[in-house]
Order: sequence, then structure tokens, then C-alpha cells
Amino acid sequence: MGVQGVILDVDGTLILSNDAHAQAWVEAFAAYGYDVPFEKVRPLIGMGGDRVIPMIVPGLNDEEGDGKAISQQRKQLIIERFGPTLAPTKGARELVSRMKQEGLRLIVASSSTPEELSVLLKSAQVDDLLEEMTEPDEVETSKPSPDIVEAALKQLEMEPSEVVMLADTPYDIKAARDRGVGVIAVRCGGFDDSQLAGALAIYDDPADLLAHYDSSPLAQA
Repeated sequence: MGVQGVILDVDGTLILSNDAHAQAWVEAFAAYGYDVPFEKVRPLIGMGGDRVIPMIVPGLNDEEGDGKAISQQRKQLIIERFGPTLAPTKGARELVSRMKQEGLRLIVASSSTPEELSVLLKSAQVDDLLEEMTEPDEVETSKPSPDIVEAALKQLEMEPSEVVMLADTPYDIKAARDRGVGVIAVRCGGFDDSQLAGALAIYDDPADLLAHYDSSPLAQA
């Protein structure tokens, strides 16, 4: 049957948001008295707050106290300040349109809240093209845990062999591979090829993938 569905990562894949997420974390931690350098946070982007917070400040978590407050502050910074100013990755809308025209079923896989995700998809200029999304309450643990991939597969009602994931971080690749899903990786999220090892293929951005669509894993019969 070949590829029937695509699990879509958003940040760094459809929108140039990874640096903004890192800066939002820096500012959110600073608001509660924690001096965290950008360079410490940036490599962790692609993980959720449940993992980032205790990795940055051991002893904190996103469920209570300062950790919960920091998580909320970061989210508001993305929704109110950073998110609306972000640009799509090159070719994001065109690639999504092509996949839809080819009859692929698309699902957005994100542990972001609906409000945050809405802002990001609008800035990515694909909000009118994408209808199916995973539910945040279906994701107990963020990437590199495979929970988000499992939730997407369940909603699609497809086997791992029928699906690929389009993503940009090593955490996406591990999460997908742990559920038997191959990943088409893009470099526009800021990770290099050595960090994206294990992907089925690596492209510069959605436009590069679109230019090579017919020879890509998306077109495999």
C-alpha cells in the first residue's frame, strides 16, 4: 500500500520557531529568578516542558511550584509575543498542499495546548489546510517518548508501515522509530545531519522535499 498518512511535527518543520521557543524558556526561567543561558536550552527544543524543566533545573517540574509557573509563562510568551511574528519554513504550505492533493491523510502531532498550536499553525500559514490533530491529554510523556506518535497512529487507524513522520529533531526520530514509523527529516529546525541520523531521508526544508517529492519516501508505492 505504501505511505497513506503523514504525521506532521510543527515547530522547526512547518514554522521557524525553535529559536523563539528557546528564548521563551530563557525569559520564563528569568522571570522566576533562574539564569539560564540560551545555549543550554536550544539543544533541548523538540522536547516538551515535562522534560525540559527538570533537565534545566533539577528538582523542578511542570506540575507544581516554580516549574509549573515557568511552563505557563513560556506558553504565554509564545501565544502573545513570539508566535504571531514567526515565519513559515520555506515551502511549508506548498508541501502540505501537495500531500493533500496526493491523497495522503495528514495529522498534526503536538503536545502544545490548542491555543498555542492555533497561533503556530496560523503563522505557518497552514491552519486552513490541516484539520486532524492529536489531543494533548493523549500524551502522557513528551518526545523522545513515543506517546505522541502512538496517539497519531491510533487516530489515523493506520499501521506504522503505512505512515511517515515529517519532523526536524533527533527527539522526533527516536519517538517515531520506537513505534516503527520512519521519519523524513528537515534541517531547517537547526539540527545537523549527524543529529538526524536514522531518518529515512534528510532535506533542507519543505521546499527541498517538495522539489524531490517524486523520489522521496512520500512517493513510495
